[in-house]
Amino acid sequence: AFGGMLTIYLKGGLDAARAVRRPGEAMARYCDLERLVALARSAPKLTVDPWSAEQAVLADEPTGALGAAPVAAGRRPLIAVAGGPRLTFGYVETVELLTAAGADIVTVDPVRDSHLPESLDGLIVGGGLPEAYAEDLSVNESLRRSVAAFARAGRPITAEGAGLVWLCREFAGRPMCGVLDASARVGDLIVLGYRQATAATSSILLPSGARVVGHKLHRTLVVPRAGQHPAWTWPGGPPEGFVGRWLHASYLAMHWAGAPEIAARFVA
Repeated sequence: AFGGMLTIYLKGGLDAARAVRRPGEAMARYCDLERLVALARSAPKLTVDPWSAEQAVLADEPTGALGAAPVAAGRRPLIAVAGGPRLTFGYVETVELLTAAGADIVTVDPVRDSHLPESLDGLIVGGGLPEAYAEDLSVNESLRRSVAAFARAGRPITAEGAGLVWLCREFAGRPMCGVLDASARVGDLIVLGYRQATAATSSILLPSGARVVGHKLHRTLVVPRAGQHPAWTWPGGPPEGFVGRWLHASYLAMHWAGAPEIAARFVA
């Protein structure tokens, strides 16, 4: 327990450690933990097979990505997934699916890392709260330049939520990566809810017309809302997001376990 609290303190500071410790103290005071554990252990075994990333990927043959050239024979593609203590909105199944589809995964911290890894083949940037650390993102100029160069080289990038904002030209007057010809600012309202979305443009993630369920949670606004080739359409709203030959960026967050073909297509 001490080791866990020390890790939280080192990553998030004293406030983060307190935020985790206090609910634990309340649980220990008001809950019979021993009886809860005993009750959990009394549950019967599951009657279904557990979910498997390998089986999920096998069920969806890789479709390729708009004529993408394969990586060198005998080498697994190297894909960076953005992470770190300030970019934590994501699902562990994403990495599991990418690995099962044949990729090796590394983590890139948009705040602390100065460059993208050598020999990188793809970049995935998930959600977070960009308004909470906009200055940190902007100050890391070396990584912003590295991401922009990676995009110019035609390497696959997909971003959602905070990742979309990070790829913009600027956010709240602060320079960002400049991959997208768009700017972002903090809005007055929080957008929250699920969307039954249809892919408006064939991309490195899905073919045109594919349908998924995604989630939106953001307070920022990106202008323009969509590029020349939008990522998504859904009932009751205008098209949203940006699709390029090797780029997919939007606010919509997806759980790839619900559509394993996304991982297979990105790796392909």
